[in-house]
Amino acid sequence: MTPEHPTPTGPRDLALDPPPGCPAHVRGPGGLARLYGPGAEDLNELYERLREEHGPVAPVLLHDDLPMWMVLGHAENLRLVRTPSQFTKDSRIWSQMLDGRVRPDHPLMPHMAWQPICAHAEGDEHKRLRGAVTAAMATIDDRSVRRYINRSSQRLVNRFCEEGRADLVGDFAEHLPMAVMCHVLGMPDEYNDKMVHAARDALKGTETAVASHEYVVQALARLTTRRRADPEDDFTSHLVTHPAGLTDDEVREHLRLVLFAAYEATVNLLSNALRMVLTDPRFLAQLNGGQMTVAEAVEQSLWDEPPFSTIFGYFAKQDTELGGQRIRRGDGLFFAPAPGNVDPRVRPDLSAHMQGNRSHLAFGSGPHECPGQDIGRAIADVGVDALLMRLPDVQLDCEEDELRWTMSIASRHLVELPVRFEPKDQQDVKHKPSHAPIPPQRLTRPVITAPRPAPTPAPEPPAAPAPAPRSVTQSAPQSAPPVPQAAGPVRGPSAWRRFLSWWRGY
Repeated sequence: MTPEHPTPTGPRDLALDPPPGCPAHVRGPGGLARLYGPGAEDLNELYERLREEHGPVAPVLLHDDLPMWMVLGHAENLRLVRTPSQFTKDSRIWSQMLDGRVRPDHPLMPHMAWQPICAHAEGDEHKRLRGAVTAAMATIDDRSVRRYINRSSQRLVNRFCEEGRADLVGDFAEHLPMAVMCHVLGMPDEYNDKMVHAARDALKGTETAVASHEYVVQALARLTTRRRADPEDDFTSHLVTHPAGLTDDEVREHLRLVLFAAYEATVNLLSNALRMVLTDPRFLAQLNGGQMTVAEAVEQSLWDEPPFSTIFGYFAKQDTELGGQRIRRGDGLFFAPAPGNVDPRVRPDLSAHMQGNRSHLAFGSGPHECPGQDIGRAIADVGVDALLMRLPDVQLDCEEDELRWTMSIASRHLVELPVRFEPKDQQDVKHKPSHAPIPPQRLTRPVITAPRPAPTPAPEPPAAPAPAPRSVTQSAPQSAPPVPQAAGPVRGPSAWRRFLSWWRGY
């Protein structure tokens, strides 16, 4: 890889010493910035320095000073992932790999090593494997999944609602995606605290990461064997029975890909969305005032804090040009949603709201665009909405600048999100999330506390009194004291509100 430097003899080689004045402890060969070690604690800040220095595509160094290109521009990232004739995810053509410079235990090898899965395949093999995955995804019923997300959210809130305090990362965000993904894959009985811990541990790369990874893989292997013998109506069964004829190993590996990728991405998305709603007064005010929906807040989070900062890695199939840089055949490149989403050519004012704009890079694009993005959005949308309905007075239980993140090249993960609220009673998970009494600041968010009467639209229950205002919600016991109501007449839910409740699975 040879980035362009204006020298009398042509492009400089990356192996040259740092230029005069460059601090050697943060720069590597050729004066290139390292993405690890001292000087790389805040990668977002580093990306902006690289943008100023090199433009939309910048040369960087990985661990062991392996050269790569960091794609910082929005348009350049899209070209990278949408041009399979020039760029591939097959690391077997990576020049550093061919030259023997990548040691087998390199820290990023698990992400970059080629595997026989759709995320690395191309051509006919990619069509076969990706076709099976997308077809299995298409069988998932959105309304049914949203109903399950709502009930899972209720169960999690029931765990801590009586305490008045919680960590919304460890108690909520890290559990909800795993509960939903185990349900989608067809192994709801495998979901428990141990599965959540194993997935987190495997992704953190601790000393026990290998054993944790093996625990998850063995669960997926058992699931594959069961569904091969006895298919049901779930993602795994549709993957097993697809005409593409995936082997057990291929099924297991794609289940592993879907589970880990969806889990890590959705944990980060859910954590970031909750943090944004709790700490940014613009969004909380707009949610309360009805100018923004939770789904729109989630979409804003995908712009500001994409679940994955970068994706490893793409490789040039031929000599080409990208962002004013000469890219050699075999060069490696990072697809980088985080810096791409804040490209000043796309977002000159980062404080401006991106409401209605889904052109962010959070889920990728092109042949390898995330096939499960709708599930990720649904988990964040329904989960945040259900939690705010149950805990309308939830507040951050620390100063905002006390929040901590773990940062890697791949992602920025919120460590914890401590909150406080008035203790609440547990609720039946089959009922719509509700709270009573309703605090004045939440009156602008319509709340329907009655349980959903049937899976299909039905007339109002005959027991409901006609036009007159009611002082007790339907879901409350008859012996319960009247719930205080806001001044003015109380009307029944509109047809649109009933439709939204039906759609959300309440």
